[in-house]
Amino acid sequence: MRLLTAAQGVAAGVVLARLARGRRRLPALRARREAGVTISVVIPARDEAARIGPCLRAALSAPAVGEVIVVDDGSRDGTAEAAAAAGAKVVTAEPLPDGWVGKQWALRQGVAVAVGEVVVTLDADARPEPGLFGALAAALEEYDLVSAAPRFVCDGVLEQALHASMLATLVYRFGPVGPASPPPPHRTVANGQCMAFRRDRMTGVDGFALVRGHMTDDVALARCLAARGWTVGFLDAGGLLEVDMHDSVGELWREWGRSLPLRDVTGPGWRAADLAVVWLTGALPVLRLATGRPTRLDAALLAVRLLLTGALRGSYRRPGLGLLLSPLLDPASAVRLTQATLRPVRTWRGRTYPDVSGGARYEPPDRSAAR
Repeated sequence: MRLLTAAQGVAAGVVLARLARGRRRLPALRARREAGVTISVVIPARDEAARIGPCLRAALSAPAVGEVIVVDDGSRDGTAEAAAAAGAKVVTAEPLPDGWVGKQWALRQGVAVAVGEVVVTLDADARPEPGLFGALAAALEEYDLVSAAPRFVCDGVLEQALHASMLATLVYRFGPVGPASPPPPHRTVANGQCMAFRRDRMTGVDGFALVRGHMTDDVALARCLAARGWTVGFLDAGGLLEVDMHDSVGELWREWGRSLPLRDVTGPGWRAADLAVVWLTGALPVLRLATGRPTRLDAALLAVRLLLTGALRGSYRRPGLGLLLSPLLDPASAVRLTQATLRPVRTWRGRTYPDVSGGARYEPPDRSAAR
């Protein structure tokens, strides 16, 4: 018992130190309608006909955007036709080579045909405001790679509660978005739903080939490039970007829960430490409260968690009861995080990929495999 209390105390200190970084967060991105550079938007898409419309309309109408490229990655639902009808340039992805994950393969091909000086990549479920693209281009005056943290759209109380609980695990492990000082490369995080970079710089290092086998493609790319000396920024864009990630609570549990552990870009020691932090500071206080036996430290941690729900209000389009109830689901999020760490799922949209876990091991691209 004493050992558990001591471990919880250490974990609490780690979490408080990470949360304290929020006092020195960088300001959120501010809208800019003009960019001063040419911008290409690249959207990888596989069976996204039902969701891609709002993303396309927003990108195509943005004054700073010169072209919108949709890379159709073997869709069977009319995604390519919907994109073409909206006015996007559609690229049909080549057959997936061995060793590649589909998103990286699609992005590599989209960037290869882009003509803009700056490339902004978007997921099909993203809903950008017109001023986002100029803001990202301006941020590239300071950073080599920028990813944007959005405002989330959740349908229903339970979906928001589970989403906010899972989001809290990221904050407890890595701190708030927009750190004033860049973390070391092995702790860098990013959001692949929206990224920006200079096209020549990315093609020069063949960045997507460097992380071609990683399911956690966004963090893998950010850590790989940070290790090579790139300046990586993860900035708050909540006022300029919304994302409707999942259609149901079950999909949220299955899909986001699958990627949250960052298993294939994190070594076993850090994975164990991250799990310990989540269990000791997030799940354990709720479980003890449910049994009527919380300690003083548990009560303090629950208070901190409630304060975090207030800080997360800006992360949601319609924060409500689900956000307030989210701490009660922290044990469930800890279970999902543990489950996905121990038994990772590497299947997505009908494809199954081999396991490349064991830490952030980045190898030079094998160009012969991509021909």
